[in-house]
Formats: sequence, C-alpha cells, structure tokens
Amino acid sequence: MQKFDSALDMSSALAQEQSEYMSTLINNWQEIELRAQTASEAHRDTFAKRGALLPRERLGALLDPASPFLPLANMAGYLMDDPDPTTSVPGGSQIAGIGFISGVRCMVVITDSAIQAGAMTEAGNLKLMRCQDIALENKLPFIHLVESAGANLRKYRVDKFIRGGGIFYNLARLSAAGIPVITSVHGSSTAGGAYMPGLSDYVVMVRDRARAFLAGPPLLKVATGEIANAEELGGAEMHACVSGLAEYVAHDDRHAISLVRDIVANLDWNRQPLQVTGRSESRTQGVHAPAYAAQELLSVMPVASRKPVDMREVIARIVDASQWLDFKPAYGAATICGHAKLDGYTLGIISNNGPLDPAGATKASQFIQLCNQSRLPIVYLQNTTGFIVGRDSEQAGMIKHGSKMIQALSNATVPQITLYCGASYGAGNYGMCGRGFHPRFCFSWPNARTSVMGAEQAAGTLEIVAREQAARRGQTVDETALLRQKQEIIDNFEKQSSALVTSGLLLDDGVIDPRDTRAVLAFVLATCREADQRTTQSMQFGVARF
Repeated sequence: MQKFDSALDMSSALAQEQSEYMSTLINNWQEIELRAQTASEAHRDTFAKRGALLPRERLGALLDPASPFLPLANMAGYLMDDPDPTTSVPGGSQIAGIGFISGVRCMVVITDSAIQAGAMTEAGNLKLMRCQDIALENKLPFIHLVESAGANLRKYRVDKFIRGGGIFYNLARLSAAGIPVITSVHGSSTAGGAYMPGLSDYVVMVRDRARAFLAGPPLLKVATGEIANAEELGGAEMHACVSGLAEYVAHDDRHAISLVRDIVANLDWNRQPLQVTGRSESRTQGVHAPAYAAQELLSVMPVASRKPVDMREVIARIVDASQWLDFKPAYGAATICGHAKLDGYTLGIISNNGPLDPAGATKASQFIQLCNQSRLPIVYLQNTTGFIVGRDSEQAGMIKHGSKMIQALSNATVPQITLYCGASYGAGNYGMCGRGFHPRFCFSWPNARTSVMGAEQAAGTLEIVAREQAARRGQTVDETALLRQKQEIIDNFEKQSSALVTSGLLLDDGVIDPRDTRAVLAFVLATCREADQRTTQSMQFGVARF
C-alpha cells in the first residue's frame, strides 16, 4: 500500500478557519456533557454523610487502574426533558461505557443517583437498552450498579411504561445467550427496577443501603393497608437470608464493588486463547502511527457542510502509516472504497467525496461483498448529500443501484462501524449504514449534520408545491404566508440536524472529538474481534433463581 500524500495546507487561512470552527464546536459539546458530572458532584456532601461513593467514584473503583474506557451515549436525553439548550442536562441519569474489570472487557452501566435520585427517564431507558444490545452483540458481561428511585410518577407516560419492559426482556436474553449479568444494588431498586437484580445472574447488595421491592412502604400501605419498614420489606439482609435474591451482602460501596470485581475475575472469561484482549503487545508490535498528526483533523472538514472535501484526508490521519489501497479509484470516483490497517487491524473503509451515484453505489456494493468474503470489518465515514438525483441518474438506474448497496450492507455479516464526519442527508444516511441499519457502533463528530435533506432544499420544495397548488386552483399566492412557512421549515430542520440533538435522541452511540477517532475505532475494532472469537454457552432460558 502507498502512503497518501496530503494536499492540506495547515498554514493556510482556510485550515485555520476550519480548525477554529471545529474547536468551538468541540468546546460547546464538552461543556454540555460536563453538566451531568457537575450536577452529580453538587451532591458530594450528601453522599459522604451516608458513607456512599458518588456514581463516578463507583466507576473509578470498578475499572482496572489505567485501563481504557469508552463512554457511550453521554449526550442521551439532551433537550428531551428540558428543551432549554442552556440548562438541559444530558446523560439520561446513567453513566455507561465499555471498560476492563479484572482484565475482562465489560459493558458497564451505573445509575447516576445524584441526578433526580436516579429516576428512570425515557432517555435513560433507551440508553440502558442500547447498552444491553451492544453487550449482547459483542458478548460483553453486563455489569450494572443500581440506585434508582424508579419511574418518575410526575411524568408518567403509558407508552414509556410499556416500552420500558424491553430492559427486562434484554436481561433475560443476555443470560440465556451465556453472557453473565452482574448487578450491584447500592440504594433503592423499586417496582419494575426490582426486576433488574431479579433477572441478574449474580447480585450484590449493600447492607443498610440497598432496597429491592415491588412495592415500597408507601405504595404497600396505599394498595393493601399493610405497614412494613423498608428493611424487612426489601433490605439486603432479608434478600440474602430469606428471599434468596442476593448472593452477596457488602459492608459499603467499596466492598460491593470489590465483590463485583471478584465475581468477574472468577468467570474465567478470558480462558480461550484470544488474540485480542485490549491493546496487547502482540497486536501493537509493528504498528505505525499515521504520518499526519491527529490534531490536523480539526482543519479537514469545511464549515459549510455542502462544501466538498477529499475524505482521504481524514483516512490518512487515522490509518496505520497513512497507507491506503484505493479500490476502483477511477470508477464511481465520488464514492471512496479501499483497504487499510488501523492499529494493526485490516479493514475496509467506505466514504464519500460527493453524492452516491450509480457507479459509486455499484462499486460500494461489490466492495461490501468482498469484505464479507474476507471477513473484514467495514468502517463507514459519512459525508454525503445523499443519492444523486436528476433525469440522467434516474434513467441510469439510481434506484436499483442504491437498493443494491442497501441490500449488501443490510445483509453483511461482518462488523460495520459508522462515523458521521460531516453531512448525512437523505437516503445517503441509509446507503452509508446509518443507525437504522444496525451498525455495531455509531459515533458522530460535533460538526455532523443529519437530515432527510438540507433545510433550504426542504423549504424550497414545499414552496414550489404550494405555488403549483395555488396555480391549479386559480388562487393568488400569499407571499407573506409563504415566506413565513419557508422560515418555519428551515428552523424546524436546522434545530433537529445537529450532532448534539441527534446524539441526545440516541441516534448514535456518542459524540467524539475528531482527534480521538483512531483510538475509538481501535477500541471498538478490538471489541468486535474479541466477540467474533469468543464462544458462549447459550441456553434455552436465562439462569433462574432457586
């Protein structure tokens, strides 16, 4: 493979402008993300008085020291419960990600009980279920540290209640698939939340702090008239000695977390001769860093999403030695396909230097099949205005060729990872393995924009329709009303298209700093490789408690 020769002039005014623009977006995103940690930290004294660790302290104690951790869905819920962009706190009251516990790569979800007492929100439920899906697909032990006030009854919605059952469905599926589910209860786990430990394979409960009951004392009194205190109704000692719900009783948070680490260590999860368990020495030997600095990724993407850019400039800054084998470069040239190595992993990469046209879709379809033939994972770097439109492209079979590409990626059996680097408009989102096509992982850069089409195009389209309707009816167009409609459409499209909004809606697995792209992709590629090499002991049913 040959090294890609960058044409990016880092000393140019354009590069500086684009770097400053991306830096501003990164700072804005990180400030919003930090709100969750700040809100949680504000309750430090309350947690300290009861001898409890803050949720992020629990995470720190749980993970192996100095080991990598990939946060997931940190923007979940942004603008959902609180529509004010200046005050909305993201995260869904959950801390989640993939990290190493006793040397084992695990999915970790921790209730952030310092925010609204850890009450479950719609975003929190969606985030939890997405993490369960990732754990199932990638064969990751599921570790859950629970302390939740349960559902927020003031904001009760029947549809959220019904869909929330998917959390428990997923726990049963994880156990039946041979993937251990380990829950540590650090506080309340009430009503439906009681089924989180109930559907776990191993349960740790903190003495005098943990509570698990289908109906807490207030609801019990209202529903039946029975009076019982919280400890006899659902305390750790009762569940360990009487009900059998808990296997282990811990003295405090740190003891509970040490028990979780011991349980993971005794799973012997890495007993198979896996080639990859994180960034092993054998994996990184002979790996050459990109020839261009990651910092330069801030200068690659244009400020205007419709302005063209050579996405090979991105590829050159994330792949090993900046080497790239271009596949059919002269055919369907606006669609980029090729082979490269990233942190030693051989993979296929598909990206866009323009809209997807018939030749580009044909090329990508062939390349996807070739990657499947060779069992190579595929990374999609999205920056497209969609499938090309027009009389010539329609007559050339754009619909059938685009459908061919969608057929290929929808039925691919290799890991597919999607990164929104810039524009993701129209069916281009679909053809480039958008969230609806279930990539193993899906991330966004802060500048990414997703929409069925550009705001101006949508407004212009509806303006033409309105004028044609008026003409057919012999009516005069109300220009003032039409102008108002146009602006309303533009505003509606614009406010939904940014990466922060789409990430808040769980339409990706998180926003990442472009400079971290290589590290994030290396981490998830290792996760996928490990999953593909692991054999689990599946069962007809999950482990039942006796």
